Amino acid sequence: MKATFEKEDIDAIIEGVVDRLKPVLLKMHNEKEDTILDVKGLSEYLKVKPRWVYQRTSLREMPYIKLNGTLRFSKKDVDKWLGSLKTPAVYECKAKLRVMK
Repeated sequence: MKATFEKEDIDAIIEGVVDRLKPVLLKMHNEKEDTILDVKGLSEYLKVKPRWVYQRTSLREMPYIKLNGTLRFSKKDVDKWLGSLKTPAVYECKAKLRVMK
């Protein structure tokens, strides 16, 4: 037996599935973004040594939370901080170029 569906029926099914999955997917996404990391977790995330993390925090170069004397980092804040460090890929040269023979 073969079932056939009209386009409107298929669209309604898809819409129903999306409506049911959207809250679950949004919750999963938000939980990931709001992760709190320790020094080891942050150093693994950034692929740097823990010493580098301690240096950045002692110089107050990166956002951190001090909880009972222990450093913690909001992944969301760290990602925002990383975004502020981006260098534009395109550079407009304003200097005059010399032609060499």
